Amino acid sequence: MGWAFFRCTDITVTNQQDKMIQSNPFLSHTFLSYWSKHFLTDQKTRTFCFVKNLLFYKSKCPGLYINTGKNLTKGINYELNGEFSKEAKGKTLFIYDVIDVLGKEAFLKKNAMGLYSVRQYPGFLIELGAYQTLDDFVSRTFKKSSRYKLRKYKKRLEECFNISFKAYNDELSKEGYDAIFDDFRRLLEKRFSEKKISNNNLAPKEWNFYKDVAYPMIKEKKATLFVLYNNDEAISITLAYMSENRVFDAITVFDIDYAKFHLGSIKIMYLIDWCLKNNWDVLDFSKGHFDYKLRWSNRKFDFHYHILYDKNSLWARILSFTLMHFFTFKQYLREKRFNESLYKLTYVLRNKKEKYIDYSFLEWDGECTDGDLKPVDINTAEYAFLKGICNDFLYLHQEHVQNLNVLKVDKTEDFFLLVGQNKKIGLKLMM
Repeated sequence: MGWAFFRCTDITVTNQQDKMIQSNPFLSHTFLSYWSKHFLTDQKTRTFCFVKNLLFYKSKCPGLYINTGKNLTKGINYELNGEFSKEAKGKTLFIYDVIDVLGKEAFLKKNAMGLYSVRQYPGFLIELGAYQTLDDFVSRTFKKSSRYKLRKYKKRLEECFNISFKAYNDELSKEGYDAIFDDFRRLLEKRFSEKKISNNNLAPKEWNFYKDVAYPMIKEKKATLFVLYNNDEAISITLAYMSENRVFDAITVFDIDYAKFHLGSIKIMYLIDWCLKNNWDVLDFSKGHFDYKLRWSNRKFDFHYHILYDKNSLWARILSFTLMHFFTFKQYLREKRFNESLYKLTYVLRNKKEKYIDYSFLEWDGECTDGDLKPVDINTAEYAFLKGICNDFLYLHQEHVQNLNVLKVDKTEDFFLLVGQNKKIGLKLMM
């Protein structure tokens, strides 16, 4: 079940392994052609006959070829097979995000090619084959106290809002797709503004690629958009790619206004439930270390960068050796969390200082009359800043959003009254 990580075999490829290679969405014609369209301009791609399943483009560095898709894949596998040919003489091939390679030992033994394998990001996934239902998974994965909290969060969210979960595949219209992607970007910008760090997915070139490639891949059933709704409002969105038996969580975000409900954990529960009901064996959280991945995954692996080079070429040996040490040092800095500091600095340099609102809930003394209170709509731009606070109120007092009324105390700028079916409380803003 799933892919075997860095299992070296002889050059004989089993039917199951061949099937897994062919179903990798990041090796598909659609993914690679759209990547080339967005990142290669007029450059041509090429193949090397002994490296199966991969396309390469020529770098500006002499003799260096890099695999198409580069670091925007969520893990690739390939096969080394055949004879070293003249086309590879003096050349170095750089391959990003490798999680499996077939035929490595046999190929290197009989050919004049060297290989550096540089460990990079950790990867995390959930193997689901041993579980029947979401409740089965939660019961066998988490301690009693954690199970109680997870079930409480999900139940509380469903008690306070009209929640639905939708997996969009090939029936999604282009108009509906565009609307979801607009919400996707808005939620990502909102989330990373709150975290005060930059996010490479939002860089114009990268975002345009994701938006351009995902729709045709959805139509080919090689990608899916998972959306969690409160009524018609998207509150969490995940773009996932699909292989033969594996769901790759590529980009995911939740609305920070619902943070009190632990929406990130709830979304994972919905994804696991969907995978189990639809017979998917693996939910892959892909590369990168995050606490939630440690909590939920039951298998950890490593992504590697592979550097294949002609051992008979002095320049190829120097280049490959330099690349190996450069990316080894880069991984060292990543493990020391230098990249996190860099993302924070980048955010500060690119964005103006933002103002955040603190608040406190106060027991209501009932002194105001109806004439002193003005109804406000938290779904308008003017009062949208109150939405997260109101959601905290709903969570704490187990009120349903349809019973919530928000009233502004007349002649004040910082005092409101939140009225639910069973609870009335004052809200004091601290600007």
